[in-house]
Amino acid sequence: MEFSNNTIEALMEQYKPVIGADYDKYKNHVYRVFCNCVLIDSEKEHEEKYALAAVFHDIGIWTDHTIDYLNPSIDQAYNYLTETGRQDWIVEIVLMINWHHKTSKYQGVYNTTVETFRKADWIDVSLGFFTYGADKVKIKENRKKLPNLGFHLFLLKKISRNIFRHPLNPLPMFKI
Repeated sequence: MEFSNNTIEALMEQYKPVIGADYDKYKNHVYRVFCNCVLIDSEKEHEEKYALAAVFHDIGIWTDHTIDYLNPSIDQAYNYLTETGRQDWIVEIVLMINWHHKTSKYQGVYNTTVETFRKADWIDVSLGFFTYGADKVKIKENRKKLPNLGFHLFLLKKISRNIFRHPLNPLPMFKI
């Protein structure tokens, strides 16, 4: 499995000042999600979209300093896609970001890429407990080569703070 992608590298470098001390943990999460996408969907034509969605899917945590990060993450992706002349990818990547925490199967337009991305993120969030038929050995190898570095603990801390601030909406990013 390849652990270097030009798009991921360039965008992550661009966001490095914003992400700060969390850079390595988020970058590894981005790569684990990307690698999981490639394990699930071998269509080469989808790889660039997965790379973009992986970088942007949680970026609102840092750009807008919020755990309610879906819309800010979508805004960042929208702006990037518009600036780079990829307006034809906006709907698909926005759907990938918007539904990546859906707890049930996504069924709709761009089903293959949106559902693949959803599964890929859940594989990582579940620390490989959920595999959705992807190769367990490869998932484990990817996790070893791209260590967590405290990413899940970081998320738990953010979520815990949000529970106290917004007890009626403690997990705003999750969708049924």
